[in-house]
Amino acid sequence: MPDTAPAQDLKAIAAQADLHHQYLLGLELMVATREGPTVVGDWMFRLFRRQHEEKFLSSFRKLGLDDLPDAVACARYHVLSNSMGGVTVEYMAESDTKAWVRFRYPRWMYDGPAICGVPVEASRGFLKGWYAQNGVSLKNPRLGFVCVSEDMTGQFGLCGYFREYDHDLSDDERLQFAPGEAPPPYDPAQQPAPPAGEWDAARLAKANRNYAVEYIRNGVRELVNVLGQDRALELAKLAARLTGLQQYRHMADAVGGADGGPVEASHMLAAMFGGMGDGVTLAAGNGAGQAVLHHRGLRIVRGLDGDERSHLLACWTELWRGAVHSCRQFMHVDVANTADGLDWTITPREVT
Repeated sequence: MPDTAPAQDLKAIAAQADLHHQYLLGLELMVATREGPTVVGDWMFRLFRRQHEEKFLSSFRKLGLDDLPDAVACARYHVLSNSMGGVTVEYMAESDTKAWVRFRYPRWMYDGPAICGVPVEASRGFLKGWYAQNGVSLKNPRLGFVCVSEDMTGQFGLCGYFREYDHDLSDDERLQFAPGEAPPPYDPAQQPAPPAGEWDAARLAKANRNYAVEYIRNGVRELVNVLGQDRALELAKLAARLTGLQQYRHMADAVGGADGGPVEASHMLAAMFGGMGDGVTLAAGNGAGQAVLHHRGLRIVRGLDGDERSHLLACWTELWRGAVHSCRQFMHVDVANTADGLDWTITPREVT
């Protein structure tokens, strides 16, 4: 059944998608500049391999691609799955054993001029983590991916083709590079589309949000595996705080927020948390001008427990602390874990 949501809810959902997208990009730039190209490449490999293992086969089947030739099905998959996340990808099939994908600009992963600060190792990490694994997941040892153009090399953007060879591929052959090759002409009539009638505006908006949120859920977890807990959380918290500071105005504009004190900040947070599908109750605080927000549901950590849950929450709450701290009035933001969520207390802060 098609989903429905009021226009204001859709704005909050879209604002959440944009916020988590910007957080991912900010964290990627922070890791690249603080830790170097090799480290960010390793992180992207681990992140996209985890995403692949969690999502590829289940969503592959949901999109009805099982009965197509593997190369064609993989190319169509990447067009459909990326488009639901707000990423523009084009599809061109040469044959049953060779099918192209071309990502169009602006690139979702590298918003605006940030693309100039991301090393090519990041792109190659996600190609190896996801694209090179398609044949393995489909149990087709002859299926690989050939990249003909990359984003950071000044060519025409990320582009390549899935190809089924007439021999089994080694690990090193599953991802190959062939600069200079060009895709066939684009044909709008060939482009795949999700099943008609099942993807209304609300469902697409939620898919877009979930796409961005899932990268943060897995991104923080895998960064801990690359850098160790202390350094990973240090960078992930700082990137979250900076992202919240930078994105407050965009969020407030989307949900009708005002630049005021604790009450206005709590209303903005409540509207944004509603865009995650979380439960929110506003309450009066104990002091003059204080605001309290009871936050339940916490989509960001659904299905997580233990250290993974606590690490992610420690970083994610910094997004909102940064957002509140960007307001003209100085405020304290205290966050307390409860049995079923978080309690936020926002209090005026005197500046001496």
